[in-house]
Formats: sequence, structure tokens, C-alpha cells
Amino acid sequence: MMTKDGSYTHLHLGLLVSLAGVFAWSAVRPYDYFTWVLEVAPAVIGAIVLLATYKRFRLTDITYILIWFFSIILITGGHYTYARMPLFDWIKETFDLTRNHYDRFGHFFQGVTPAILTREVLLRRSPLQKGKWCFFIVCCVALAISASYELFEWAMSIATGTAADDFVGSQGDVWDAQQDMFLCLCGAVVAQIVLSKWHDRQLEKIKDTSDNR
Repeated sequence: MMTKDGSYTHLHLGLLVSLAGVFAWSAVRPYDYFTWVLEVAPAVIGAIVLLATYKRFRLTDITYILIWFFSIILITGGHYTYARMPLFDWIKETFDLTRNHYDRFGHFFQGVTPAILTREVLLRRSPLQKGKWCFFIVCCVALAISASYELFEWAMSIATGTAADDFVGSQGDVWDAQQDMFLCLCGAVVAQIVLSKWHDRQLEKIKDTSDNR
């Protein structure tokens, strides 16, 4: 998992290079450059932070994979906009749905990824132990991140008017923000139920490797 000299593992380097490739693709003739900047900004900021802290605080592989996957979601949404993602347009037409649900998919993983990342930081850098309180606090943090993002969307709408319509992507749903936050909460709950044991095994490997360095 970790190299002794602190260099990138093959997995981590592969995630970084592939993410850079998707980012380069997304920057070529996106649907709207203003929306693209807003959508990809969190992925870019996150990548910079992870690169800057890589040697000092290396995360588990599962956490890096989830961050990579969520970044792909953001970058792809930035290229097409969330309401026009072609695969989910096909799903919409095939199953006679009322809207493109790519944004719902993205908000679910807005719960999954921050939940595992928050869980890792809390278990490695705080006195908090695995259990009900950890589960609850992780859900609260994920939900707070989602609510903050909805507030940011609202602020952009107020500041720019219709220019931010594609960024907000409500598709006419008056309860869009509430449903997005609910799906984020669902993602945080599901992530902890499904991935906790896998995550725990990788945390043990991180601990063992750190102890032997």
C-alpha cells in the first residue's frame, strides 16, 4: 500500500494520471465554461490538497478510489452539465423518467465519499472510536457538506441569475435541494454499512506500515 520512501504507489499514480486525462477531456468544448469551472473546482481543489498532504498524511486506498470516482462524477457533470449527461438521458428515455437523474447519482456519492474520508480522519486523528457516535458524527459531517454546497448553489443563483441555472440543475423540481441532501445522507449511511469492514482492514494496514517505518 505504501512505499517506504513516500513515493506514489502504482495505484495512486494511476488514479492521478487517469483523473488528469478526464480533466483534460472535460475542458475541451464543454457545454458551458462558466458551469464547467463551478463544477470542476471542488475536484481540482481536492486534488491539490491531497497532493500537498500525500507524504504527511497518506490515506487508505479505498478513500483515494472513492475520491477519484467522485471527482470523475464532478468533472463529467461539468463537461455536459448534470441535466444533460448522455448516459442518464438514455436512461431517462428508456425508462420514461421525468428527469435526468445524474445529479441524484452525484449527490448520493456526495455522501459516500465524504463519509469514508471523514471516518478515516476521525479514527486516525481524534480520540473517537468506531461505534454509534462515530457513525452519527460522520453522517452529520456529510450532511453538513451537502447543505453547504446547496447554500453555495443558492448564493451563485442570487449573484449571477440565470447564468447559474445549469450549475444548480434543479430541472424544475422545487424540492431539488432537499432531495439532494437526503440522497447525500443515504450515501453516508450506506457507505458506512457496506464499506466499514473493508475500510477498517485498510486502516490497520496503514497503522502497521506507519509503526514499522
